Amino acid sequence: MADRIDLHVHVPPVALALLATRHSGADSATVRARVEAARAQQRARYKKDDACNARAPGRWLETHGGLESPARKLLTTAGENLHLSARAFHRVLRVARTIADLDGEARVGTLQVAEALGYRPRGVDTEAGITRALA
Repeated sequence: MADRIDLHVHVPPVALALLATRHSGADSATVRARVEAARAQQRARYKKDDACNARAPGRWLETHGGLESPARKLLTTAGENLHLSARAFHRVLRVARTIADLDGEARVGTLQVAEALGYRPRGVDTEAGITRALA
């Protein structure tokens, strides 16, 4: 069942004292512009108005998704170490492609794959598998 959920993010509680301080992250307009640019890249890539990485066939992304060789090696190694199913492997690839789009990158590199792997369900096996893959 966990293979059907793309992003698992642990959000620790925020200290009450920090709630009153000024936030230093990106504002909504900046984030919106990044998302709109990423969606435009996806529409151009798939040549459809409603297309996005989430709907792309995994095999197509493997061949045409701009995955750099070191990133492919990292994803393959992590997939073996984490015992990812084909579905989970392709979901990580889709998330990595989306991260690259948000970064304005034409290619998917190891940083995007590592970040996407970090969104997999957490556990002792996951942490150890990612560490082994990055080594």
